[in-house]
Amino acid sequence: MRGGPSCLTGIDSESFGGLISTEPRINERIHVPEVRLVGPAGEQVGIVRIDDALRLAREADLDLVEVAPMARPPVAKLMDYGKFKYEAAQKARESRRNQTNTVIKEMKLRPKIDSHDYETKKGHVVRFLKAGDKVKITIMFRGREQSRPELGFNLLKKLADDVAEDGFIESAPKQDGRNMLMVLSPTRKKTEAKVEVEAAKAAKAASRAANAEAERTEQAELRAAHAAAAAPKKKRGPADNMDPDVEL
Repeated sequence: MRGGPSCLTGIDSESFGGLISTEPRINERIHVPEVRLVGPAGEQVGIVRIDDALRLAREADLDLVEVAPMARPPVAKLMDYGKFKYEAAQKARESRRNQTNTVIKEMKLRPKIDSHDYETKKGHVVRFLKAGDKVKITIMFRGREQSRPELGFNLLKKLADDVAEDGFIESAPKQDGRNMLMVLSPTRKKTEAKVEVEAAKAAKAASRAANAEAERTEQAELRAAHAAAAAPKKKRGPADNMDPDVEL
């Protein structure tokens, strides 16, 4: 068989006072009288004695892996356990690489913000949402403004309505000390937004390349025209003025 007890990195519960192994039991670590055996291609072999299952594993140069220990009898499969672990680790790394971390941006506003500043900050919020990020909106109250919480609530509601195409309210406005908070979530997943951003970047780069090529072509044509205009013209001689039909 390909593997033995020494190939396991998990801790054997029988040898170390009840600690639970994080890996399945394989080969001689399977201490049951019989198993429901599954072949290497997933075919059902049936219920066999553990000694026969181990013999089949040795003959096929494979491992006997207990895949369902709670079944009655336990289910074991013939496989290359080392290769199985390697491929599982590769898939896990690939999955982690493809995961996108959720980022929460923050935008702070005053209850009596002027229209120009409001439009600027709303633009930032839209940009964050389009990129697939959440945005925490904080309304900061000062002095007597704290007695007018409806100013903050109305401002948050207006902002949510203005960006409804790109985001929605995940956490409704709530008072937090001197501040009022609201969280907006993007309408699209971050992965979708990332794909769209990359596509936009690629299209922009292609457009720049096409414009640069057109400009180079235009410059080349202008240089050729200037060169043709600057070339000296051929002077006419006596022979150029003679009638070609007249014999000399």
